[in-house]
Amino acid sequence: MRKKVLVLGSNFGGLTAALAVKHQLRGDVDVTVMSPSESFVFNPSLIWLPFGKRRAQDITFPVAPTFERHGIEYVHASATSIDPDRKGVLDGAGTWHDYDFLVIATGYRNNVAAIPGMAENAVTITTLPDATRAGERWRRFLDNPGDVVVAASQGAGCFGAAYEFLFNLSYRLGKAGLKDRVKLTYVSSEPFLGHFGIGGLPRGEKLLGMFTKREAIETRVAVAIDHVAPDAVVLSDGTTLPSAYSMVIPPFIGQEVTLGAKALAPDEKGYLPVRPTYQSEKYDDVYVVGIAAAVQVPWQTAVPVGIPKTGYPTEVQAHTAAKNIAAQVRGEIPSVEKTFGDIHAVCVMDAGNNGVVMLADRMLPPRKHGLLLPGPQAHWMKLGFEKYFLFKARNGYVRLP
Repeated sequence: MRKKVLVLGSNFGGLTAALAVKHQLRGDVDVTVMSPSESFVFNPSLIWLPFGKRRAQDITFPVAPTFERHGIEYVHASATSIDPDRKGVLDGAGTWHDYDFLVIATGYRNNVAAIPGMAENAVTITTLPDATRAGERWRRFLDNPGDVVVAASQGAGCFGAAYEFLFNLSYRLGKAGLKDRVKLTYVSSEPFLGHFGIGGLPRGEKLLGMFTKREAIETRVAVAIDHVAPDAVVLSDGTTLPSAYSMVIPPFIGQEVTLGAKALAPDEKGYLPVRPTYQSEKYDDVYVVGIAAAVQVPWQTAVPVGIPKTGYPTEVQAHTAAKNIAAQVRGEIPSVEKTFGDIHAVCVMDAGNNGVVMLADRMLPPRKHGLLLPGPQAHWMKLGFEKYFLFKARNGYVRLP
């Protein structure tokens, strides 16, 4: 009897894992994807959506046709509980889905409750609906401009998006003739500019300092946000930063289904501990990839700093899990390992008409090599990569680099 693989989630981790395991076994496996979202969203481009440089349809596509073309069943539903002992998942309609192997790629939720006043008085860009709202408020801001605060809060991990939005906003202020009228401030829980939640890269602090100085951006690092008021961001040290437009990257937490999966030992954020094979620490037939997987960090900071679980490491994890599932289906021992810290750091930070390419041999220190390449080529690289990745994902060509 053919083995059943159930994948929870349909974005970077889920889509890649489902297609990769199907290809690894040359189709000789039943794969089902369950997801509450009917669309794949290319999250790296959400930085442009508030400024009208992208529309939702430019950076999304329906996932059902992609899965259907590759012989994968798609179930449009939310997983509400996981029972690894009975080897099944319950969805929101009360339907039971059994499996031989489970891949959890459920992603994140914004923990806006961690920042008092954020829900009412600030915007964020970490989901498509959020970025859409940020665009609506941006257009109102242009009619009545004032000071702006862009922040990555305590516990945040998506620092790249904060920097990208910051520099794109600065660029847009210049295009609108508002640079001399608007004070722009960047607030971050990072211990220094360019930490990025990965410990920083050589020359990173100096380079980001140069970028912010050139753009006349005031910076506040190693600081937490106390609350967001209707007209200001108030820091934990008592500093009040007047703001007519506040964009805050909040901390992420796991989905309710992972937080409630007590048998899988979720941490306080709902992330699940894994082995280097991406198998659950407790169950050989359960795999966890992407943001849902817990990551141990090799440092502590005065203000809590999260880890950037971005698209590239998520893809690597998904491919690792797929290879190991295929090995188990063939009766072999899963032996492919790639811890989060050992994954290469590959990122392109856009800055409107400029940017930085970031490369390192390891995601987390200690590292042997790290490189930052600033220049306008980074902007064009990010534009090109968007088109390439959407083509690859839409057609299910996950074996492409």
